Formats: sequence, C-alpha cells, structure tokens
Amino acid sequence: MSISPSSAPTVFERSSAKLAADLVAIRDRLRSGQQHLADWQGGELAVSAVPGAGKSTGMAGAAAIAIAKHRLNLRCQLVLVTFTRSAAANLKTRIRQLLRELKLPANGFSVHTLHGLALAIAHRHPELSGLNFEDSALITPARNHRLMRDCVDQWIADFPKPYEALIQGRGFDGEETERLRRRAVLRTEVLPDLANTVIHEAKSSGILPEALRSLAATACLANPSDASDSDLGYNVLEIAAGLYERYQTLLSQRGLMDYDDMILAALRVLAEPATRALWQRQTFAVFEDEAQDSTPLQTRLLEILGQDPDHPEAPPNLVRVGDPNQAINSTFTPADPIFFRQFCDRCQAQNRLITLDRAGRSSPVILDAANFVLDWVNRNAYLQGRRAPFRSQHIQPVPQGDPQPNANPSPLGAGLELCFPETTFATVECIRAKAIALFAQDPQTQAAILVRENKQGRFLAQRLEDLETEHGIVVYEVGGRDRRSNVPNEILTLLQFIQRPHSPDNLKAALTTLLRRQLIPSQDLNALAPAPEQFLYPGPLDPAQSRPVREARRYCNGLLQARLALPPLQLLSFLALTLNYDPAELASADKLAEQAARRAGGEISLQTIIAALSEIVSSEKFEGIDLENAESRYTQPGQITIITMHKAKGLDWDVVFLPFLQAQTIPGHTWVPPQSKFLGEFTLSEVARAQIRTHLHQGPDTIPDLNQAWAEAGALKQAEEFRLLYVAMTRAKRLLWMAAARQAPFSWNKPEGIDPKLPCPAFTALAQRFPQAVINTLGESTTTGLELNIRDAVAAPNADEDTLDF
Repeated sequence: MSISPSSAPTVFERSSAKLAADLVAIRDRLRSGQQHLADWQGGELAVSAVPGAGKSTGMAGAAAIAIAKHRLNLRCQLVLVTFTRSAAANLKTRIRQLLRELKLPANGFSVHTLHGLALAIAHRHPELSGLNFEDSALITPARNHRLMRDCVDQWIADFPKPYEALIQGRGFDGEETERLRRRAVLRTEVLPDLANTVIHEAKSSGILPEALRSLAATACLANPSDASDSDLGYNVLEIAAGLYERYQTLLSQRGLMDYDDMILAALRVLAEPATRALWQRQTFAVFEDEAQDSTPLQTRLLEILGQDPDHPEAPPNLVRVGDPNQAINSTFTPADPIFFRQFCDRCQAQNRLITLDRAGRSSPVILDAANFVLDWVNRNAYLQGRRAPFRSQHIQPVPQGDPQPNANPSPLGAGLELCFPETTFATVECIRAKAIALFAQDPQTQAAILVRENKQGRFLAQRLEDLETEHGIVVYEVGGRDRRSNVPNEILTLLQFIQRPHSPDNLKAALTTLLRRQLIPSQDLNALAPAPEQFLYPGPLDPAQSRPVREARRYCNGLLQARLALPPLQLLSFLALTLNYDPAELASADKLAEQAARRAGGEISLQTIIAALSEIVSSEKFEGIDLENAESRYTQPGQITIITMHKAKGLDWDVVFLPFLQAQTIPGHTWVPPQSKFLGEFTLSEVARAQIRTHLHQGPDTIPDLNQAWAEAGALKQAEEFRLLYVAMTRAKRLLWMAAARQAPFSWNKPEGIDPKLPCPAFTALAQRFPQAVINTLGESTTTGLELNIRDAVAAPNADEDTLDF
C-alpha cells in the first residue's frame, strides 16, 4: 500500500480538530524515542529497544495514530505480528483501548503470531498453498518424536555404508557389545538430534532437502579431509540431507505438517502475482515485534506483505521492533540475532533507525551493572577476535517527568548485592535470610529466583518450601507446572515398555524417564538398552550388575509385575505414584486416564490405552491441571517465583535473585556427551548448525570444516549465555542479588556432589567494578575483604579452568 510522504502536522490538520488534538495527546504521552516511532510515514524502519524501554507501549501508540491518520478499515489494515499468543493478546488490548479513547472502530488492524498469519494466508488459498488442511495434522516434532525415529530408521536402512562409518567412528576394535552400544547411541540420540536440529535450521531458512544436499557437496569440496579422514569418514551435511529428505517424505505420506510448512505454504500462495497483489492491497503496513527472534523465511513473508504492488521496487512498509541483546533462543531454535542486527545497520545507514534506550524499569545502579556486563563481554570478545555478542547500546534512565509511574525506582538497600558463598547449599541459606528480611519489611514484595535450568529450580523449591509455613512467604516453582505437561508422554513411555519390554528403544525410553525423575542413579543407559533380557533377567553366567544397574532393574521389574496384577486403566494411577508425582501431577494423571478411557471406548485393554495416549501425545492438546491461581501467577505480591531465565523474559520483579553463577554454566562451553565421543570431540548436530549458519551469514563458498564449525558452535553458545545473563539482570526493579558459590555440582542431577568451581567471569569483573556491592554470607558489605573473596573464588583449588574462554 502506497503511503504519501506528508508530515504528521499536515495530516493532523486534515483531520477533525478534536481527533487531531486527541492524537497529539497520545503522542505526547510517549517518550522521545516512542514519539519518533509514532511519526513513521512509510518505508522500512528499525527500532532497537533496550529492556524496559516500553516498546509495546510505543508500538500500540504508533499503531493507533497510524490507524487514525490513514483511516484504516477492514479493506486495508495495519498488520501487527508478534512472537507469542499472549503478547498478541496484550498488544491487541492496548490498541483497542487507544482506539476507544479516540472513539474509532477497532477494525483497522489485526494482530497475529507469525505462524497464525501464515496459516490465515495458506488456509484462504488451499489450491495455491499445497497443503490439505482437511486431512492434515499439525505437529511439533522433537528429537524423540515417532516421526523423527522413523526417518532415522529409514536412513539407516537406505545408507548402510555411512551408518557403518559412524559406528566405526574412533577407536573401534570390533567388539560386539561396543557395536551394540554405539548403534543404540546413534539410533536414539545422535541421529534424531541431528535430524531435529538440521530440519529446523534448514527449513526455516528456506533451504529444502535438495539444496542442503548441494550444500553438502560444496562442503565436501571445500573440506575434503572431513570426508576422507580415516577416523572421521563421514560428511555431516550429507547425512543431514538424507535425514531431511526422509522426514519430508514421511510428512507427506502421513498427512502431517509442521510450523515451517505453514510459512512455506504462505510464501507459495504469495508467489502467485494476482494473489500477492490482493494481500498487499489489504495490508497498509506491517509492524513486527520481537524481531530478533525471526527466521529469514519469516522475515521474507513480512517483507512481501509490506510491499506496494504498484511500486514493487520500493522498500516495503515494514517496521521491525526488537532488541538483539535479548536474543536468547538461537542455540535451540533457528532464530539468529545477526539478521535483525544487519537490518538495524542497514536502516542506520539510511537514517531510519530509532533507538529506544530510555528505560524506567530498574534502579540506576542495576542499569549500570547491566551496561557494564554488556561492555565487558563485548570487549573480551573483541580481544579474542570474535563477533561481539551484544549490539553496543546502553540502557539510560528516563528523564524527570516521565509518564511511567515510579520510573527508575529507588533501590532496596544498595540495589546491587554480590555474594560468594562457600557452597550452593550456603547460597540457599543466604537467599532464605535475605527473603525473610525483605518480606518482613514489606509483605507485598514481588520477588523471583531466576535459574538456568529447572533442576536448579527444583533444588531451591525443596529447600525453601518451609518459608510459607514459617514466614507466610509463598514459593511458586514454575517448573512444577511444566512437569505436569510432561505427564502424558511419561505415562505413555512406561506403558510402551510394559507392553514390549524386550524392545531396546522402549527400555531406554523408560530408563530415561526414570532417570529424569531422579528415581534411579545416573548411569550409561546405552550399555543397558541393547540387551534387555540380560538386563532384566541376568543369568548366573552374566557379569555381576553394579548397584545402580540393580536399582534400575528393580524399578523395571516392578513395572512388569504391575501389568500382571492390575487392570489396564489402573496402571496409569500406579505409574503416576511410581513416578513420585506431586498432587497437581497426580490430578493431571487422573484427567489423562479419563481422556484415555473415553477415547478407547468400550474396549479397554493395554493396547487401546496406548493407542489413545499416543493420539493425545501426538495431537499435543493435553493440558495438565494447575492447582495454582493462573492469573498473574508469576508476579504476584508476597510471593517468591522460581523460574528459568528464559521464561522470565518480558517479566519483572522488585527483587531478583541470580544464584549459581558458575563459569561452567555461564558462559559454559560446548559439551560432548561421553556416550557419543566415539564420533569425535564434537556433536554432529552443532557442527551442522554452525555450517548452515555460516553459509547463511557469509555465502555458499564459506563452509567451515568440522573443527572450525565446532569452535563456531562454542562461540554461539557462549554469546547467547551472556545475553541470557543480561536478560536476567534486567528483570530486577529495585534489588539485584547475585551469587557464585565456590563449590557447586558438576551436574544438577546430583546436587549434593559439589566440587570447587570458578565463578562466571563476568560476575567476577562485576565484583571488581562494584566493590561496594560485595557482601558476605550474612548480607553485610565486605569491601575490605573483596580482594580475598575474588581471589579465592577465581583461584579455587582444582577448579575446572578449561571452562573459561573469556
């Protein structure tokens, strides 16, 4: 849709006097950077917004003003796109409120998620989309999805020589037990992981199987040693292309589609000139939120919609809003912040970049700490010749008179507290003491403990559960709700084992579930899975089983005995108790049993129950029962929320605790599971991801070899971990409490097994920059002991120094 280049005042003058005054009033309520967004007149515009800058407020205000100024309606709408359904609902509510204030109808805009928009386009033109929506089911295939396992099995059958090369790997002496173990690792871990990673990476970037195979041939020519080395006789992208081809074939044969298929289908629809012009005339412009999380394919879809059909050579009417410094999904999704950074750089060169760098969320000392970490990480990345993980963009406090209530609030105490407890257990006691003091001072305090993984959250929740009974402080563990959504898959996994206990796949899946629930000791499951009978019923001539193996066998035999003693439907309740479910998980298991019985009809048998559960799991429509108040459950006053750093994005609290800041976690390092080291000192999935991204960033002639790709994968991971730390720090409004224990677990599967660990290097630098913020375990400032604290933490005896790259 063409937009006239008239200035804002001229358009206001053409409106009624009352409407013009109301539009000016809305604009005046915005901050300076948000006002620049509201003054947008067409073309491309990049908006780089710091945490807490109010980008949703700015987008809603700019949208309402554009709708009013250009008299948008059902025939020509402003299209807004965001990342999640909840964000879409929030943005829609904000715009409707402003339009109600302007006394305008709310039909001049639409808000979608990216996939929702693609589905609307593809569904409206089924003859062009290539998808059959009547008979197709939407899936989100993970590594352990049946579809992924089947494509792996087909690839193994079709390519025995490359598969044998993988089995040979390194140091293979031909021993049959080791062969069986390697086969189990490849079939159930390595190849499904490679398929899952590459399919998402390639498909979301518009790389189809044949193009990936061509890329694999280019990689082979560029790096012949990767495919000819006697120890590593395989081409990772060639293997990945074969898996990808079989995945696509199975999707078609089974009437399935994934989320990337919806984007591709929408692009096929818009490839037809008349249909493309139809959609472009109905789209006034596109505003995109969370642009740092978009894939190249998704961006292409928005660019097409934003183009003027009468002037296709002109830049699209596309406003992209995001923060590349809050890109925290790129190591497990195809999103990559480099694309939005490139868009910002291109717009900056054309003087079409707006920086929203004023934020009123946090106390100034917290902003100073976050800005310091950003600068420190970028400086050290530069010194090592790497791309800077952050866009150089400081958070500035808002000026006096800012419309945000209580902007840049006064700190609680010093506002920043840095602690070096002796152990992770001592860290919990420090948090307990601090929380009791804070809630005694103000019972309505909002607080959160942000953790890197859910196992840390469970560790904290178990040790802080008495806070509610003894001090009236509610502790809400978000990970507990996430576990309830895993109930159907866990129950199905154990039932499949009970039905076919001699299947190596079923045995390994059941053992993995028991291990994940921390019911059996950690051990190499790949050594047990290839020989189920020997594991379940060892004979007198078999080697003696270790204590961990005997404990695992006891659980498995108990499951098999239950099949003989209980009716099929009662097995579900028994399995829920066996898995040590909490009350909410037990309620979810009861709900699951009711659904399974309803789907099975009158024929209740183990086979029909498994079929019903398989249908529930594959449809992904089961929601566990939440016994907690769902409304604003994460940020309720008088509550400590335990939540992962990833889930905390977009939220904020008065007080944020960041414990367990060890270098092995942030920035961490690329890790090769011990069971797959026979392939080399790398993982196939991360090598393939790095090779594909290098191809996308630098062109087809620049594909790194195995070692270079593995190094690049490590750099990508560390950059994202530092961005994750930055996101976590900027969740705090009045107090940011951070800690790195001198002794911590190597694995949170065994939190009691602590050893000396190095602190996160950025945390150490932060303590040196803010010595007045360093406290002892009693919560007292210990500036005089700062040098000793840091020296002891950094030079911890036997600490794993190889985890530090910065």
